[in-house]
Amino acid sequence: MARVHNFGAGPAALPIEVLEKAREEMLDFNGTGMSIMEISHRSKQFDAVIKAAEANVRRIMGIPEDYAVLFLQGGASLQFAMVPLNLLGQGQTADYVHTSAWAEKAIKEAKLVGKVNVAWDGAADKYMRVPAQGELKLTKDAAYVHITSNETIGGVQYREFPKTGAPLAADMSSDIMSRRIDVRNFGLIYAGAQKNLGPSGVVLVIIRKDLAERAPAGLCAMLKYKTHMPEPSLYNTPNTWGVYILKLVTEWVESAGGLAALEALNEEKARILYDTLDSSPFFRPCARKDSRSRMNVTWRLPSEELEEKFVKEAAKAGLDGLKGHRSVGGLRASIYNAVTKKAVEDLASFMKDFERKNG
Repeated sequence: MARVHNFGAGPAALPIEVLEKAREEMLDFNGTGMSIMEISHRSKQFDAVIKAAEANVRRIMGIPEDYAVLFLQGGASLQFAMVPLNLLGQGQTADYVHTSAWAEKAIKEAKLVGKVNVAWDGAADKYMRVPAQGELKLTKDAAYVHITSNETIGGVQYREFPKTGAPLAADMSSDIMSRRIDVRNFGLIYAGAQKNLGPSGVVLVIIRKDLAERAPAGLCAMLKYKTHMPEPSLYNTPNTWGVYILKLVTEWVESAGGLAALEALNEEKARILYDTLDSSPFFRPCARKDSRSRMNVTWRLPSEELEEKFVKEAAKAGLDGLKGHRSVGGLRASIYNAVTKKAVEDLASFMKDFERKNG
């Protein structure tokens, strides 16, 4: 079987070591004679898995004890609603920073719950950058400030996070665990697992425990963060397979040297591609230099016909998932943690060869 280099935006590449371990344990997990997908979520075997997954996340990210770590379902899209439902009180205003499509979806959901102030909108720059601190028009006594740390479609990412008086809530779906951050600077972080943490179907939520107490009494139980906190993530049957793979991925993160090592590697991978893009007018990078994502590299070619040809020929060369998002077109390479440096080097080599033949 030939493995391709997977540059898909999500579901995305997983570490080969994780896939091999899951294959080994697929039919018989930990001597149970069953798959992890078959055993009870109340069993001692799965209890050990979910506790290890939580401990790994806490250790890797340096999460204090006054924060809860939850493994929920519904992905980041459900979090667009859960955040305001839990944190936006009656008569309060939530600040949202509009950096592109995923921020827009979060804003749309929040407006169904309460008052929203768009503190900055990147439309004038076609969402190809993130704002500077001084550009934010924040509300005094806002319930919270919401950002999208990395926009996968345009390929823009915060280098430094905004400083806010209100709790900072961040959708980190596409750059979670790709670099070191100080969790204490955030009130809430959420991330769909399918880019850097595991398969689709599970979302990691990190929330300061006192914020979870804001939930209104009349909110449905499943939509309250505090419902899932006394016995973490076991109020209902969790995505046992997703939590198991997340556990394996976090073990891989630690074996790779932790976030410091991954951050350095991700910087190097991104440098290789951006140097290739900047070396010739044949390639037109999309995001502004000071906002370029280390996870999603986006660019255009001189024509859409050449872009289609690029995608087809790249696929034949074992480079998959390079078509840009359907809403904007162009080309995109998602170089999450599990995408190897070798994969990025092979892509850069293909790009240069494609330019020689078509430029």
